[in-house]
Amino acid sequence: MSNIAIVTDSNSGITQTEAEELGIHVIPMPFTIGGETYLEDINLTQAQFYEKLAEGAEISTSQPSPDTVMKLWNELLKEYDEIVHIPMSSGLSGSCQSALMLAQDYDGKVQVVNNQRISVTQRQSALDAKLLAAKGKSAEEIKDILEAEKFNSSIYIMLDTLYYLKKGGRITPAAAAIGTLLKIKPVLQIQGEKLDAFAKARTTGQGKSIMLNAIRNDMNNRFGGVENHKVHLEIAYTYDLEAANIWKQEVQEAFPGYEIQMDPLSLSVSCHIGPGALAVACTHVLDA
Repeated sequence: MSNIAIVTDSNSGITQTEAEELGIHVIPMPFTIGGETYLEDINLTQAQFYEKLAEGAEISTSQPSPDTVMKLWNELLKEYDEIVHIPMSSGLSGSCQSALMLAQDYDGKVQVVNNQRISVTQRQSALDAKLLAAKGKSAEEIKDILEAEKFNSSIYIMLDTLYYLKKGGRITPAAAAIGTLLKIKPVLQIQGEKLDAFAKARTTGQGKSIMLNAIRNDMNNRFGGVENHKVHLEIAYTYDLEAANIWKQEVQEAFPGYEIQMDPLSLSVSCHIGPGALAVACTHVLDA
């Protein structure tokens, strides 16, 4: 049985401390803020990020450098036979394509998984990979299983503000102004590759109901029914932990008997949607 290392990036929401506890290796995502480079959870905490965001700092996202990725792989291959590398969705970043190109020089010892996930669903992929490795699967087998499962997840996100979508050019200033005037809270979805519009809510309560109904519908129609517990249920948030804890309680009441994983949304997503966002997600429980 191969000794396999599991690698992901900080878009998974796995902190460096958690990574040590879980036995997973996490590459920090780089950000450029005011001309300086920061690494998520290394010299840029969640609190520092939102402080800079509130100050109006220009924040741009990037991907780990080839040197950073290869240096980690080379170190791990001194101890492990193979590596399973799980980057954020290729639809949201070029880091997956870059890793696929780099892996070509590693004679199959590095398997890069393009399974279209981010945040809590990407975290679950890393945990699934760890479980599959413990069951004796090879790195290539793990890659194939995770990619076969790539669309078996859902994320719904309610935004508190349209300001950051407008700032990033994802909606027009006019649409943002109208939305702000009408106090619209957009609900977005991630089903595979990209972040897309799903619904519009006029109140926080309505937005929460939309998300709960959407995730329940997915669980019933795609994953065998709520009562069968065939999914991992997760929630995520940006900045407001108090609101997130209330949301977690509401999701728990809607889905009793489920263990709910809660994490801050990755900063790569947060910089485009701003503080105050709430999300609910589910990922299929592997049969393998």
